[in-house]
Parts: sequence; C-alpha cells; structure tokens
Amino acid sequence: MLAKVHDFLLERASGAGDEISIEVHPPRAALPACPRPDISLPRAADRPVGRVSVGIRCGNDNRTRYLQAEVHITGHYVELARDVRAGDIIRPEDLTEVTGRLDRLPRQALLDPDRATGQQATRHLAAGVTLQRHHLRARPLVRRGQQVVIEARGSGFRVTRSAEALEPGGRNERIRVRLADREILEARVVGEGRTSVDF
Repeated sequence: MLAKVHDFLLERASGAGDEISIEVHPPRAALPACPRPDISLPRAADRPVGRVSVGIRCGNDNRTRYLQAEVHITGHYVELARDVRAGDIIRPEDLTEVTGRLDRLPRQALLDPDRATGQQATRHLAAGVTLQRHHLRARPLVRRGQQVVIEARGSGFRVTRSAEALEPGGRNERIRVRLADREILEARVVGEGRTSVDF
C-alpha cells in the first residue's frame, strides 16, 4: 500500500521540479489488504508539495482512510534582483531565478519569470523577496477617467463606440464604462485604451 501511495504522489508531482523526494509515513493501525486501492488527494486540483494527506478507499468500503506523506521538490523559482516600488512594472532584469526547495515556499510563489514580467508591483518589494501572485497585478491598460474605445460584438456584427472608463483595469479585467448617453456597462479590457462587450 505504501509503495502504491508513493507511486501515486510521484506521478502527481511529476514535472513540478528537478528533483522529487517522497516519504510516506506508515499508519498507526494496519490497513486492510487492498490490491487496487482508490487513491486521491483531498484537493484534487493541487499538485502535492510539502506535507500532504492522501485519501485511500478500498473496494466497496465507503470509508476513506488517510496517510500522511512528505513531498520534497527541488527546482527553480523567482526572486527579485533589486528593490521595486509600488506601481513599478517588472522587467526581466528585475528578476533572478533561484534553485531551492519548492516545498518550503509559500503556496502563491511564482516559479516562472514570464508570469512576473510585465506585471505591476502592488507594493514596495525588497531585493531577494520570493515573488508571490499577490505581490503583482496586471499592468493597467486603462486609467480611470480615460476615454476608451468600446467594441461590441455579436452574431454577424461589430460596433465600436467611445466611452469613459470609470475605473482602471489590466488585460482581461472587467471594468465599468460610461457611454455618452450616461448608460453604464461592464466591459473587458483587451488592450491599451480598448475594451470589449459581448452580446
């Protein structure tokens, strides 16, 4: 059983880093024989890292038993190479890739520098900080009060009008815009000064 859980975790963690080490802790009570266990993670979408619980069900037994395991992953992640201020746009030269234990990082740590480049810092960040998703936001392509083009698309038609942005927004963010007749719509930011509404 422990070997099956080990192989399950190894498969789920595959590709998460350069080196993967897994230790499955034996249960306090003996588990029943189960040649083909149904093994799962409580949060199925998660890639296992750090200390994890693994659920095991066997045959027609509806009970789920849990084993504890440690998944240690060594790989690359992103740190800041210099201080950045709130509002700064992150450039490639602001970043450095570091090799280390990914299982010791915060859950929101960024592993890929491309996920940070072009984003805007939400606050002052010091050199050496491990970048996390909440440290960054999409670079604003629309400013509050700016005149923007709003494009409406539907089946067989495309119309563009001018509108006033009532709030700032980055790519794919939804913002409120006000048309000349004072009607307010929610539109999606698609580019510099451009928004879109689908019908």
